[in-house]
Amino acid sequence: MDRTFFITSVTAQRRALFQRTAAADLLVDVFLGYRDQGKYLIHEFVIMPDHFHALITPAPEISLERAVQFIKGGFSFRLKSSLPVWQASFTNHRIRDDEDFVRHREYIRMNPVRAGLVRKQEDYPHSSASGQCALDPMPQGLKPSLDCRQT
Repeated sequence: MDRTFFITSVTAQRRALFQRTAAADLLVDVFLGYRDQGKYLIHEFVIMPDHFHALITPAPEISLERAVQFIKGGFSFRLKSSLPVWQASFTNHRIRDDEDFVRHREYIRMNPVRAGLVRKQEDYPHSSASGQCALDPMPQGLKPSLDCRQT
C-alpha cells in the first residue's frame, strides 16, 4: 500500500485553539468519526495547541485532499466558529516504507515531549500515544526498508 501519509495542518494565525480541552476533544472525535465511516485509516495522531500531525491511509476511493477536507471541514463545521479555523493548506509526506512509518510515528508520539508539554508521551491526553483510543495498524503493504549492509 503506497497511500499512507504523514500530514500536518496548522490553525489560522497559529492560534492556540487546541489548548482548550473541548476543542482538542472535538478534533479527536472528528478524526475517529470519519475513520469509523471508512473515509481513512488512522495510524497515529497528536493534537498540539496550534496544529495537528497524523499518519493516515485514505480509503481507496478517497483522495488525500478529500480525507484532509473531512478532518478540517468536519471540525470547522462542528466548532461553529465565526473566526477562520485553519490555514488554507496542509503539508504531507508519502510514507515510503516501514522504517519511514516508524520514524514518523515516533515523531508524532514525541511531539508533546519535545514541546515541553509533558515528560512522557503517554501522558499527553490528545495523542494516540495516550492509549485512549484504538488505532489502525501499520499498513501491511509498506515495503520493508532495505539495509545496504546486508549481503
